[in-house]
Amino acid sequence: MPADTPEKIAPPADQFVGGVVIRSTGSWYDVQAGGRVVKSKVRGKFRLEDQDLTNPVAVGDQVTIRLNPDDTGLITAIHERKNKLSRRAAGRRVGREQVIVANIDAVWIIQSVRLPRPNPGFIDRVLVTAEAHDIEANLVFNKIDLIRPKDSDKLDFLVALYTDLGYRVLLTSAKTGEGAEAFRDALTGQTSVVTGPSGVGKSTLLNAIEPGLDLRTGEVSAKTRKGRHTTTHAALFPLSDGGFVVDTPGIREFGVLDLEPWELSHHFPEFRPHLAHCRFPTCTHDHEPGCAVKEAYLNDEITEERYYSYLNILHSIHLGEKDVGR
Repeated sequence: MPADTPEKIAPPADQFVGGVVIRSTGSWYDVQAGGRVVKSKVRGKFRLEDQDLTNPVAVGDQVTIRLNPDDTGLITAIHERKNKLSRRAAGRRVGREQVIVANIDAVWIIQSVRLPRPNPGFIDRVLVTAEAHDIEANLVFNKIDLIRPKDSDKLDFLVALYTDLGYRVLLTSAKTGEGAEAFRDALTGQTSVVTGPSGVGKSTLLNAIEPGLDLRTGEVSAKTRKGRHTTTHAALFPLSDGGFVVDTPGIREFGVLDLEPWELSHHFPEFRPHLAHCRFPTCTHDHEPGCAVKEAYLNDEITEERYYSYLNILHSIHLGEKDVGR
């Protein structure tokens, strides 16, 4: 080797440790590595390797980091994921993926009975995404202390609809504590993520079941009737009864990714008994003749709300999710 060529010396093995990403704050990631949290950055090559991802590393990822002399870390490897919950990223660039969380057992979709009102379209998009990635999905209707007589029929309909489809549905009030124990028990022993629009009370509900979290909370705007963002970054927290929960920023849009139009119906449980009876195996249940799903809808075996929600998601898939369904 020429004298003027520096010899490359590998860093000592003890400079590399494994850990889990517990918080993402943009360019920095908090990695739980043993008994400490190491603020870490990610190697630029990960961003260059996959331009379709807005974030190569997500909360819940198992990673390897190289420890730096200043007690920060560099993420050098991202281990294979068990699963992920992701959405089509908002913005002008079509097709980019935003991974919300990785390696979870269950997703809880949080909605409020009012202020803001429930959004079944949002619910259905998350349910489809969870099913596509083999993640257990459940629902919480929060703020039941705010319910008015005129809201009851709509809530009863939604609870019955999703319960009949096989999803677990809880009714809670972070203010009164109603349903909090059932929600706490449901999270115990699992790694779960809570997701939903701003203002539905995700952080307030988590504070109610685990007071030590002390998560920031906010009020719904009286003018827009929408929540204000208080949780700005996803973060994973341990629960005192066992398990972990990921709190996420409020999401108003949830664009479905990586599904062909004909695949979408396979993630609507009430559609599945009819799929084999359609004339065409790749039927999209929109315009095709001999469609057993559309016949089931016309015979009131599939609700109007779910059928039109399906068509809305189907339309956005055809468009490449240019309009990601507010």
